[in-house]
Amino acid sequence: MAFVDYYTILGVDKSASPEEIKKAYRKLARKYHPDINPNDNVAKQKFQEINEANEVLTDTEKRKKYDQFGEHWKNSDTFQQQRHHANKHGQSPFESPNFNYSGSYDDEQFSDFFEQMFGSRRGGGRQTKFRGNDYNSELELSLQAAYTSHQQTFNINGKNIRITIPAGIEDQQTIRLPGQGGPGVNGGPAGDLYIQIHIVPDSKFSRKGDDLHTDIPIDIYTMLLGGEIVVDSFAGKVKVKVKPETQNGTVVRLKGKGFPIYKKTGQFGDLYIKLQVKLPNGLTEEEKKLFKQLAEIKK
Repeated sequence: MAFVDYYTILGVDKSASPEEIKKAYRKLARKYHPDINPNDNVAKQKFQEINEANEVLTDTEKRKKYDQFGEHWKNSDTFQQQRHHANKHGQSPFESPNFNYSGSYDDEQFSDFFEQMFGSRRGGGRQTKFRGNDYNSELELSLQAAYTSHQQTFNINGKNIRITIPAGIEDQQTIRLPGQGGPGVNGGPAGDLYIQIHIVPDSKFSRKGDDLHTDIPIDIYTMLLGGEIVVDSFAGKVKVKVKPETQNGTVVRLKGKGFPIYKKTGQFGDLYIKLQVKLPNGLTEEEKKLFKQLAEIKK
């Protein structure tokens, strides 16, 4: 059984930090993603390897077992139990009653041991079932898309998977799809698919929890004399009354006009608008004269 070096697959050193591993995975996942490389079997295989490597190396316990047992880390507990049983009875692990093998044993050659014990099982014993690998993927959403519940279709290893993205989902949140990962071994269950959400920053609104914040330019005349303005929100246009002599930078709260609260139907955060005075330009001589008169009056 050939050894698979997950560190080499991700292009990182064995001493790489979790942040370095995550960064390397994201870069490679985008490069080899099936949606970007349709009908490319080489990219498809590479994407599978990247996901498998990331799934193992980003989990502290799995990485520890992998560093010790290589690609057979999943069976390390069984291997340790087998070796403990053999040592207790003064046997080689291959002399255990549960394993039929003739030959010598060396700790450095445990890969062959795993292949025999959990693969072909010499002697015709029952094959052990193993759960398939988990897959990891990423999905970028606009803030507008995250505002409403909607469906997205993924192509994972040639299979289209449709999922519903709930309204109000947050950046870095992960959706788990049971049974959509790698196939099981010897009839074992399939692994899961984990999709991490990345919300692209919006040019107009910023999100803080379930609240939205935005800056609204407003003319000096409305700020001084008061009036009504129309403000955009994800739910549509909203009319806002402006009090006379409103100061620059005043924040107005629009209750219930923010972001939907995740999995709480009908509940929303608030929208906060900061009123920013928009000074006139291109003044006519008459307008300048009036402003000068106003300045004299204020003095």
